[in-house]
Amino acid sequence: MSCGCKTSGDSAHSCGPKKTATGCESVNTCGNSYKLSVFDWLSNINNPTSNRCDFVEVRFKNDRKSFYKNVNNIPLHIGSVVTVESSPGHDVGVVSLTGELVKIQMKKKKFSEELALKIYRQANQKDLEVWQEARKKEDGVKLEARKIAQRLGLEMKVTDVEYQGDSSKITFYYTADNRIDFRQLIKDYAGSFRTKIDMKQIGFRQEAAKVGGIGSCGRELCCSTWLTDFRSVNTNVARYQQLSINPQKLAGQCGKLKCCLNYELDSYLDALSHFPSSSTTLDTEKGRAFCIKIDVFKKKMWFAYVDHSIAWYDFDIDLVKKLISKNKRGEKILPLEDLKQPETSVQTIDLIQENSVDRFEKKNRNNRNNRSNQNKPSNNQGQGQQGQKKNRPERQERPERSDKPVRTENPSANSGNQPRQQKPQPQQKVPVEKVKSEATPNAEQNTQSNPNKKKFKKKYPPKKDKDA
Repeated sequence: MSCGCKTSGDSAHSCGPKKTATGCESVNTCGNSYKLSVFDWLSNINNPTSNRCDFVEVRFKNDRKSFYKNVNNIPLHIGSVVTVESSPGHDVGVVSLTGELVKIQMKKKKFSEELALKIYRQANQKDLEVWQEARKKEDGVKLEARKIAQRLGLEMKVTDVEYQGDSSKITFYYTADNRIDFRQLIKDYAGSFRTKIDMKQIGFRQEAAKVGGIGSCGRELCCSTWLTDFRSVNTNVARYQQLSINPQKLAGQCGKLKCCLNYELDSYLDALSHFPSSSTTLDTEKGRAFCIKIDVFKKKMWFAYVDHSIAWYDFDIDLVKKLISKNKRGEKILPLEDLKQPETSVQTIDLIQENSVDRFEKKNRNNRNNRSNQNKPSNNQGQGQQGQKKNRPERQERPERSDKPVRTENPSANSGNQPRQQKPQPQQKVPVEKVKSEATPNAEQNTQSNPNKKKFKKKYPPKKDKDA
């Protein structure tokens, strides 16, 4: 009578949309509504000397889990749907962990064996049908509960609703900033839903764990996948890690500071223990210098003068400790520029390059030139016209020829395949009247020599005299 899911809580390995022999549906029993699954790394290890563990971990909706005792020695495995003891009646859940790893989890969560309830049986067909019908009502009940709370004017938010397996009790999970008076609310809920009402207040982090989502890192929320305890996070954690105090970046989906800020805090505190205080000042011959910033990974500290804080000088923490020891002895150290070259020039060059508009165009031009040089063939035969122009030797000036041909008066002599002769440059100025008189016989001679040449008429008629 098992569900058929091997990894209860993993939506990728659920039993699918089809029903199994027991009528289990992936949406209602073993789909993505279960979180905080535990990997059983002892499942394939046989240890005959160890005592048999009679306790199993049972998972209910979302992140609610508890430990139950298998008093009847029922053969259970991960994914088995069981009916367990509850108050009142019974509840239905899925086995999420068995074996020796259950003892480790009970010890980790400080769960007393005396408080463990019993497992009645594996869930039968009737138990599953009642459970599935109750799960289908939860969304409608949640919307109706929100409307009732809003009508009463209560400043609260109903986050989640969970039916018990036998539909004898409804648990409402809510978040609120202040204390809420439930006397009238519980009466209205009991009259509307006709069952026992249980109200549980949760924090905003627990709300995010129940709802789930994707964080800014691109992964599922830690509180809804593996994180079970919520430690307090304050702004000092961000200051230790040299992070800017920006609420939009440091806050998670719950509206509080991200839990992941505590993950690397111990490493930062260990590294900062070797640093001098950030309020350290150095007495130099040029004046007092104070610490601008520190770099935990490079183990460096930046200093600048009190009067002139534009130039920053970085020093290793070992050198800073030596300089501090000299100041304690009453000695003034050399100016910072003598100890270290400033980095303002490098920083300003980088800023200019980042802010310049042509920074992308220069890169594109260099890439184009490199590509054109790579595509050029080594021989001159495969070069195109552009390559031939570039590799063509410079043209030498021709020497002037002394025997320049003289143009003949008859233009018909130039007809044929003879090469065109250059015009002789006129040496003397010729009067205009002589040129006109000489031009007329040449025109007649051209028409006689070329009878096939057409005579073009004038485009415009001759001008008439005004007197006419």
